[in-house]
Parts: sequence; structure tokens; C-alpha cells
Amino acid sequence: MKKMLKGLGAALCVALPFLAQVPARAASAAANPAVDQTLVQRGAYLAQLGDCAACHTAPKGKPFAGGLPMSTPMGRIYVTNITPDAQTGIGGYTEADFARALREGVAKDGHNLYPAMPYPSYAKVNDDDVKALYAFFMHGVAPVQQANRESDIKWPLNMRWPLMLWNMAFLDKGAYRDKPGKDAAWNRGAYLVQGLGHCGSCHTPRGVAFQEVALDESGSGFLSGALLDDWFASNLTGEHNAGLGRWSDEDVRTFLKTGANRHASAFGAMTSVINNSTQAMSDQDVAAISAYLKSLPPAGGNAAQPYTYDPQATKVSLDRPANDAGARVYTAYCMHCHGVDGRGFAPMLAPLAGNPNVLAKNASSLINVTLNGTGDIVINGVPSPFPMPGFAAVLDDQQIADVLSFVRAGWNNGAPAVGVAEVAKLRQSTQAGR
Repeated sequence: MKKMLKGLGAALCVALPFLAQVPARAASAAANPAVDQTLVQRGAYLAQLGDCAACHTAPKGKPFAGGLPMSTPMGRIYVTNITPDAQTGIGGYTEADFARALREGVAKDGHNLYPAMPYPSYAKVNDDDVKALYAFFMHGVAPVQQANRESDIKWPLNMRWPLMLWNMAFLDKGAYRDKPGKDAAWNRGAYLVQGLGHCGSCHTPRGVAFQEVALDESGSGFLSGALLDDWFASNLTGEHNAGLGRWSDEDVRTFLKTGANRHASAFGAMTSVINNSTQAMSDQDVAAISAYLKSLPPAGGNAAQPYTYDPQATKVSLDRPANDAGARVYTAYCMHCHGVDGRGFAPMLAPLAGNPNVLAKNASSLINVTLNGTGDIVINGVPSPFPMPGFAAVLDDQQIADVLSFVRAGWNNGAPAVGVAEVAKLRQSTQAGR
């Protein structure tokens, strides 16, 4: 549940040059003939699958040295140093210590980790992969002496013992076991999505104790979308409008490898996931994830009719924008990228007509990306040429509410209007988090 708590999504918005660094770090282990180089290399790949760099590397910080701040409802915490430094990192951890921290959320000295570290998902990682990850972090990562920082959470909320009770209630121990009746690709996809990929940490709704309401496909809320750090993590089920119901297998694979397809583009936390994790996945693993996600039944929809494209009413409004406040803003600031037809220029510029994020019940992502833009998607070292700019300094709350209401209604999207109060609240929240 590394992204369970408010503020964790911001941690993942940091794009890191991790992909280029892994071979050099793993190669440094070659100087030690006692180290199993194949195991280290495999561990490096698994660390990318787990997107470990995104949380454990602070902006402008050294890889995996920690220090990244994360805001939670109780106060700010700081991510720990997981380099093999003996004094300040995990250099003194045995493989058993490492496995316990990874899968049970308990540090070497016995204190409980905050479930901002997604150990409820990592509990499903099998022993062989734990061994490879341990080899990478011990022999493929450069040690960095950087002391961990205490959280800003005040007593008594900073006491860790209640986390033992939380684990008793919500932590399912035991590595993933293949489901009978499912093929190898489906089971591999389920293992990655539920385990190292920890997709549910963002995309599954939370209960009253901040626990994921479901950890696999047996729960109806699994991957049905969730609000996180002022973004709404998208629905990944087969729901027709806001989910992946209209996405082909190729659409899913393209999105994971490039961050964009004919339906949508990555933003917010997902930008970092694309940059640091999914683009580095093997084609087989990407195909397995797609196979698993495409098997999920619809969940979390708003009972709307299946989306069908219809540009007529919107075209009339754009022909006479003076009669519509939202159309006026759209023609001035949005139309040159997203088009009169709302179809954009995918995958370079995202479509708005039928975009699952536009059709979602919760408009937080639309408000956030309009206010603040999004970071660059960087594929093979090349940044995306047309990142979404932020308009917080250009448009006031009423204008943003108007244009997003226009977009949500346009091209037969049929989604609810956006209120001025929603925009004002999110503007204040995102500014305070900077």
C-alpha cells in the first residue's frame, strides 16, 4: 500500500533516470566473483517491476537513499534509505530480515513500517523473487550514508504498535499461488498486478481503516478506481465508460510501454510508473498484465449507457462560443491541442471524447491536470513533446469549472458538471502540498 495515504501519489510524480542507472549499478557487482551476477540482474529487473526507485529516491537525491517526504492524514513521513549502507541503510539486513520487511512490514529492529510501503501487496512475492531482490539491493546498489529522518507525526499518533493490529486485520500472508483453470499468462499477470506491481495500492478504493477493500479479483471493488492525493486513479476493470472495457489488448500494452494510446494519456502518479517501471517490462510481462486486466469484469461504473461518439451538439457550441462560457475557454486554451472534434491527436495529444478519465464520476484528475499540468513522460530517454501545461495562473476557478463542465458534457460524454467549489478546494490542496 505504498500509495495508500494522502500525498503518496506526489511521491510518484518524480521522474527518475532509473532505467539508465540499473545496468551500471548491477555491473558494479561484477568486481565480486562471489556474487551471482545473474541473480543481481534479475533483482534489478524485479526492482523496476516494483517501481522501488519512485518512492525511495528523493528529487536530486542518490538512488534508493530515501528522504522523500510523504504527506499522510496524521502528518508527514519520510521514506527510508534502502541502500546497503551498514549504518543508515539495510546493509545489516539478512535475507530473512529483508523478506520480513518486504512482506510483513516489520523492520530488522522489530518496529512496524507504515503501510505506505506496500507490503500487503509484496506479501505475494515468492521466495525466488525475494532472493533476487535481496541480491540486487545488497550487491547492485551503491551504499549511501544518509540517516533516516523521523516522521513529523506527533505523539500519540506516532506510536507503531497499532500497526500490529492493523496487520492482523488486513495483511494476508503467503505468496501468490497460481489459480487453477487459468493459463500461465493470466497467472503471471495476476502475480505482477497483485504483487510487485501493487496496482491496487492506487487503483482500489479504501475502507475506513485505509485498507484496500479487495486484494484480488475475488473482491468487487478491486481496481475499480480510487481518489489519491488529489488525483483519481483510474478504473482498471472492464467497465465500458470509465474502465478498460473499450480498450483492446494492444491498447493496454501500448499504454504500459509508452504512457499513451488512442484512449488516454498518463498523468500524475502514473507518469512516474511509466517512466521508472512499466516501459522497462519485458513484452511477455506486459502481455501477461494486459491479459489479466482484460479478464476483470466491470466494476465501479456509474450505470450510464455505453459511450458512443456524437460531435454534433458540441460542434454547434464551438461554432458560437460566445453563447457558452465553457466553449469560450475551450476555444481559447484547449481546442488547438484537443480539437473541435474532441479526438485530439492521439497518442501525442490525448482525446477528450470518450476518454475514461473524462467519463469518471470523480473529476479530481481533470481539475488537477488543468490546474497543474503533468510531468514529462520519458520513453527511452526522450521526453514527450507535448506535455499538458498547467493553467492555475491563467484561469480562475470559475473558468476551469466552466471548461471542464463543457468537456464533460461534450461529444456525448454525458459526465456530471464540475463545481467552482471543487476547483477551489483542489487548487488550495495542491498549492499547500508544494
